[in-house]
Order: sequence, then C-alpha cells, then structure tokens
Amino acid sequence: MDQITSPLAPPRSASGKSSLSGAANEGPQNVTKRLSNELMALMMSSSPGISAFPKSDANLFEWAGTIEGAPGTIYSGLTFKISILFPPNYPYVAPTIKFDTPCYHPNVDITGGAICLDILQDKWSAVYSVQTILLSLQSLLGEPNNASPLNPDAAQLWDDPEQYKVQLMKFYRPIGDSS
Repeated sequence: MDQITSPLAPPRSASGKSSLSGAANEGPQNVTKRLSNELMALMMSSSPGISAFPKSDANLFEWAGTIEGAPGTIYSGLTFKISILFPPNYPYVAPTIKFDTPCYHPNVDITGGAICLDILQDKWSAVYSVQTILLSLQSLLGEPNNASPLNPDAAQLWDDPEQYKVQLMKFYRPIGDSS
C-alpha cells in the first residue's frame, strides 16, 4: 500500500501499518486517546496557575479550566474560569476556548469571552497541547497584543496600570461569586 502523506491520515502503528478499514470510527477514538493523554500530562505537570478537566466523565470533548494571573502582572491574584470545546478533528483543528469569568483584557471580548490569540487561529499547530494553550493564555494576560484588540478600551488603558486595574476590577467576578 502506498504511504499516505496527508496530515489527516490515521497514525501508523508500531508495525508501520495503517488501518484504513474503519478509519471513520478510528478518528474519535484517536481524539479521545489524545485528550486522555493530554489530561494525564496536565495533571502530572508542575505548571502553576493552570488547570483543566473534562466537565463530565461522559464527554471528553468539553472541558472546564482555570487560569491564574501570573505573579508580577496586573492579573496577579485573580483566577479566571474558561471553557474548552474540542472539535471532532482535534488536534488538526484548534479547540474553541472562551473566558467564562468576565475578563477585562485587550485580547478578550468582555461580553462573550472570545479570545484573540494567534495560536488558536491562524498559527494553530497539531503539536500544541492543552497545557501549552493554557500557558499561552496565562502569558497573554500579562503581555497582550494591543495591535489586535478585541477590547479597544482595554488596549488604550493598558499603558496606565492604575486606571487599567480600576476597570479590570469593575468587571472581575471571583470564581464562585454568583453576582
């Protein structure tokens, strides 16, 4: 059989064979295996301030996570909830991630939680993992891309830390705060 060079081709086994029979059924199993491996790696990691887990045991494609603002940033001491939705063709397509906690930030839509981050869009690569995404989001909190803002008001205020913090705290709701 000719070697399949498409990036969407099923992975080859240790014997070098690719099982094309039932390939339609293998896709979700491969995604599930990848997500299970990423969950284990994330649980075993020592990356401070990030976490994510499936919302239920029955669905590995929907996760809830938290991101803490990194020390030394204006977000230090704040924790944000996020939602992660993995497409059926993950990792070849980026997951959809949004902030559930209101996040006043130049690259976050304050009303819907959408995130403008290149690795979640045109710079996506199948080599990225949940852990690298979460670390990138944590880094983005302290180092926004003001040239591509979803929240122009936040981008304008970024260079005035005092005023920025005032606006940030107007929107921020601690996790567990129902108001």
